[in-house]
Amino acid sequence: MPFRFAVPALHSPDAAAVSLGNLPQWDLSDLYPGMESPELKADLDICGAECTEFEEAYKGKLAGVLDGADAGEQMALIVERYEKIEDRLGRLYSYAGLVYSGDTTDPVRTKFYGDVQEKLTDASTHLLFFTLELNRLDDAKMEAALSSPAFARYRPWIEDVRAEKPYQLEDRIEQLFHEKGVTSRGSWNRLFDETIAGLRFEVDGQSLPLEQTLNYLAEPDEEKRRLAAEALAKVFNQNLRLFTLITNTLAKDKEISDRWRGFEDIADSRHLANRVEREVVDALVSSVHDAYPRLAHRYYKLKAKWFGKDRLDFWDRNAPLPKVETRPIGWEEARDTVLGAYSSFSPRMADIARTFFDSSWIDAGVRPGKATGAFAHPTVPSAHPYVLLNYMGKPRDVMTLAHELGHGVHQVLAAPNGALMAPTPLTLAETASVFGEMLTFQRLLAAAPDPKARKAMLASKVEDMINTVVRQIAFYTFERRIHTERKSGELTAEHICRIWMEVQGESLGDGILLGPGYESYWVYIGHFIHSPFYVYAYAFGDCLVNSLYAVYENAAEGFAERYLAMLAAGGTKHHSELLKPFGLDARDPAFWQTGLNLIERMIAELEALEE
Repeated sequence: MPFRFAVPALHSPDAAAVSLGNLPQWDLSDLYPGMESPELKADLDICGAECTEFEEAYKGKLAGVLDGADAGEQMALIVERYEKIEDRLGRLYSYAGLVYSGDTTDPVRTKFYGDVQEKLTDASTHLLFFTLELNRLDDAKMEAALSSPAFARYRPWIEDVRAEKPYQLEDRIEQLFHEKGVTSRGSWNRLFDETIAGLRFEVDGQSLPLEQTLNYLAEPDEEKRRLAAEALAKVFNQNLRLFTLITNTLAKDKEISDRWRGFEDIADSRHLANRVEREVVDALVSSVHDAYPRLAHRYYKLKAKWFGKDRLDFWDRNAPLPKVETRPIGWEEARDTVLGAYSSFSPRMADIARTFFDSSWIDAGVRPGKATGAFAHPTVPSAHPYVLLNYMGKPRDVMTLAHELGHGVHQVLAAPNGALMAPTPLTLAETASVFGEMLTFQRLLAAAPDPKARKAMLASKVEDMINTVVRQIAFYTFERRIHTERKSGELTAEHICRIWMEVQGESLGDGILLGPGYESYWVYIGHFIHSPFYVYAYAFGDCLVNSLYAVYENAAEGFAERYLAMLAAGGTKHHSELLKPFGLDARDPAFWQTGLNLIERMIAELEALEE
């Protein structure tokens, strides 16, 4: 998630608990009673057996099934069996990952996580043949089989699988890639997570983890912001060698995979996974680049003026506005705010979101070792999603809650599609979360008691949108340069830092002074490590939501029903088909400008408030 802003930092988890109320911790027993539970051990054994039996039953035999008189019905039964195995595998993977994210520094949890990953990798190796063999089947015979209603249900998944066909390798190479995933990319990801979780930053006499230190950048006190920024820079630079090695290794790992699979562009594998055309993403990126001066450059010059400066230091970028009263927002107030906003749009949407609070599906407190940031994990359709936050009472934390619950509602609605078709491409997944934010913001804006409060809220939203659109496209540009230049050899830490400063300077403009220390701030961005080129999905979702919300404002009748139907489709439809009921088309070059114009209008309103 892009980092969000505002309200005074609370100086310890204990202080947060007192000031913010009872912050919930999730109950993972809906997945398994515990790490040593008989149920978990039994499922691990069952998965191993099921995967082996599936391979023995069908490997090398799918073409024969397709030649049978009841090919469609038989293929449907095979895919259903495969889907049930995937659901059980997903439950185990999800449980291990969620336990690990609760404390990535606990050796018991890290061993458990690693052991489960290895066992599931070994088991799922026996499933690799299935999608590879599906892609070798005759197109005409597959189409004939898909005329069967039972098999036709899986058409979206079959089409997604067959879209991977041009990049598919021979079976033994695919098996090698799969098995080495644990000791290659997976291990480097884990090293990054555990290193980040273990870092401590000395700020104002306190030793703080990353989340609480970043929170200081939203302090009203400029001196505290400066101290936090310097502490971050100091520790990042002390660990620069390790983060440089991780970045170089993973970039090379991706280049090897892309080369073997035959992807032309460094981001094509992400576009394929997102089911979005390269030209659509290129149009988005170009539109946002062109808008840098009208958005970030323009806004930060205005904000510098509010602070009585010619330029803001980089630690002032997300600072709360001067002379605006701020206060910690308690957990209950945050809950009621988001649920109220959701309810005004759709009572059904609010009811689904309320279940997350009532059923202990949220982990909100800040703890040493806990995964940073925020996420909504869908787990599997036979269970339910879980939300992780690091809630510290800032207005942006409320928006983060709205964001992650948007994901959660989407995941609940899409679950009936099953384990194979519930997952949604990132671009559309981020639409649901950003729409949840927009609903919450509009509710708060409508309740603003005076012009000063309205100005503060507008500025907050503009900064969120700049963080979501401009900053994320700058991240995408940074990644593209790193992966492109890595092809010519390893990049030094200085080289990576120089690229970071160039890209950030271009996107933020002259209103921000990127002084010494900022050059190493790329090291903590987890998306660069876990999901290369993920970041453009945020900008895609934000611009799409701006367009969707404009449709809602102009024709609210029936909109909520169409919106929830879009979410319920999960991964069964292409973005063009999902947006058609709203009269929107992401392939239209003018589409992106509509979303960017909304941000520009908000900045213009802020400028008018100065007159």
